[in-house]
Amino acid sequence: MEAENFKEAIQRRKLIDVLLDQHLFADLVLQGGYIINTVTREIYQADVAIKDEYILLVGDVKDLIGASTTIEDVSGKFISPGFIDSHMHFESSMLTCTEFSRLSIPTGTTTLVGDPHEIGNVLGVHGMQEMIKEAKTLPNQIYFTVPAAVPDAPGLETAGEEVTAKHMNDLLNDENVQGIGEIQSFSNINPVYQNAPELIDDLVAAVSYANSIGKTVEGNAPGLLGKELAAHIISGGTHISCHETTTKEETVEKLRYGVSVFMREGSSQRNMAECVRAIKEEGLDSRRAIVVSDDMAADDLLADGHMNDIIKRTIAEGIDPVEAIQMATINPATHFGFKDVGVLAPGKRANVVVIDNLNEMTIDKVYLNGNAAADKGELTIDLPSYTYPESTKTSVKRKRVKTEDLHITTNRNSNKARVRSIVAIPDQNLTGAEEFNLNVSGGVVEPCLQQDVLPLLVVERHGRSNRIGKTFLHGFQLQSGAIAESVAHDTHNIIVTGTNYDDMATAVNRVIAMNGGIAMINEGRVIGDLPLKVGGLISDELSGKEVSDRVDEMSRLAKEELGCGIHVPFMHLSFWSLVTSPEWKITDMGLIDVNQFEVLPTVVE
Repeated sequence: MEAENFKEAIQRRKLIDVLLDQHLFADLVLQGGYIINTVTREIYQADVAIKDEYILLVGDVKDLIGASTTIEDVSGKFISPGFIDSHMHFESSMLTCTEFSRLSIPTGTTTLVGDPHEIGNVLGVHGMQEMIKEAKTLPNQIYFTVPAAVPDAPGLETAGEEVTAKHMNDLLNDENVQGIGEIQSFSNINPVYQNAPELIDDLVAAVSYANSIGKTVEGNAPGLLGKELAAHIISGGTHISCHETTTKEETVEKLRYGVSVFMREGSSQRNMAECVRAIKEEGLDSRRAIVVSDDMAADDLLADGHMNDIIKRTIAEGIDPVEAIQMATINPATHFGFKDVGVLAPGKRANVVVIDNLNEMTIDKVYLNGNAAADKGELTIDLPSYTYPESTKTSVKRKRVKTEDLHITTNRNSNKARVRSIVAIPDQNLTGAEEFNLNVSGGVVEPCLQQDVLPLLVVERHGRSNRIGKTFLHGFQLQSGAIAESVAHDTHNIIVTGTNYDDMATAVNRVIAMNGGIAMINEGRVIGDLPLKVGGLISDELSGKEVSDRVDEMSRLAKEELGCGIHVPFMHLSFWSLVTSPEWKITDMGLIDVNQFEVLPTVVE
């Protein structure tokens, strides 16, 4: 018998002894509350007895109360399994696993499934392994789904490192790695099939290996229906999820095919309301409907909460409270095969949330592995500190740029140019596509504030090509200055936009000088910045609250000093380089037509 199995057998025997030996008792009893039964979708009054890390009994537990038993009166409150976020990126919060946990545990989140492909695009396997190493030091359950391919669109973008099927053995055999993460390399089915069939071969090899060792595979199928969706499902080994579902039509078809629909409700992409229409209007079974955050900004996490807030919003859309809680507990536990969480039942891990108000999802207490972990929004346990090695903090390998390096130029002898422009769609990572007529001065195409059309550039920062991709952006509503950041999905080069090329160059150079981060410039001066040294994505120097406060202040400055009218501007900006999500995006290669898998000239000849 393996050591881990032997340890589990001893623990189970100990629980049996406590239940049947009249001289042994529970460590903790939650008394007088209403049980949220995620199996039967019921609410009823019962007590919960806990021993060590596990639930002993739910029901009449008076025989398990002894002199050493702690009794917690939760009369009139609701007792739920701890919440699970089934798809999230620590990097999007700009927080380490530790600091994200510090903010999320008090909101009732006890299990996280992170996808580290952001740091994987910058630092490769080494970066992902460092993140996994950190997660293992923490008391909450943190699992990972790792990318089968980095970058997602080779030939259309430049990453810092590559990850392929040959790396799967090193990654997938880690006990904290649940499986393969979102298979973005096959999101654009037809273009990939026609232009890069080798990506499919590599993906199928990785998926087959994952399936052979009992690991899961997560999909990424934005807008896919019919044959294309079927091909995507088969590429993932038939049992997959999708967190990029944005319409009722997609939700219906995916649920009917058995796809787990991860209904996203993050900081800048919010699709849950549209997805739940399939359940409400078509009466579909919700067992494969799961709520996730995907990308959560630190300031939103601190101000609004985490999975509790997403559950609250789901309830507000007309979903029964217990059903909404199922979407963050038993449904994801079933999808991933987590046998010890998601349910309040004997032998399950004692990750328990006490809720004051069910509709508002106000959290009173959180128990983690049987221990009190948070009380009324405050963490009551210590988390170990973690500092990333210096090898993760030198990812910006780019020399300073000059203003003229960023100019979008035309050789046409005219004072006007017709240009292609990405069109921002608020609260989505999808974009539109449009053409505009702009002024030309000395061969340089100028921004136009009246039309809200600004230069949008991606500056390669990994020291592999030194390319600068150039196009325009409509809909950011910036009135002055510039914003640059080294968080630019998924290859995380430096993305920059602004009302003038001088401020844009200053912003890019500030990011380079910080070795990664976010910089805001107005009339040549830095009005706000945030160093993100770990991969140019994460701060391991600031606490979660400090990052939240800094982002909140910078968002205020973006609105008040730069006139930016879009919600969470830094997160929106970071997604306009995501080439697996239609319609037009920007990389260091230039303007990308995602649907056609090709580079387009920005200036229309």
